[in-house]
Amino acid sequence: MQKDASLDAKGLMCPMPIVKLAKKLKELQVGQVLELIADDPGAKEDVPAWCQRTQNELVETKQEGNVFYFYIRRKV
Repeated sequence: MQKDASLDAKGLMCPMPIVKLAKKLKELQVGQVLELIADDPGAKEDVPAWCQRTQNELVETKQEGNVFYFYIRRKV
């Protein structure tokens, strides 16, 4: 997956991965992709819900062990 920026939110618990995601995504241009790395189990549901609510695109999600990788394209 092509990414323009990465955000390591491992060790952060809800709501901090989403708070940091929102802040970091604002630094990107529309169309760019942010990789979010998180190990909070709640992120598996929180990130897709946040993307839908904010109209940003969740391009891909993958899991390696207890770590989740989310690829979010800035749409707005």
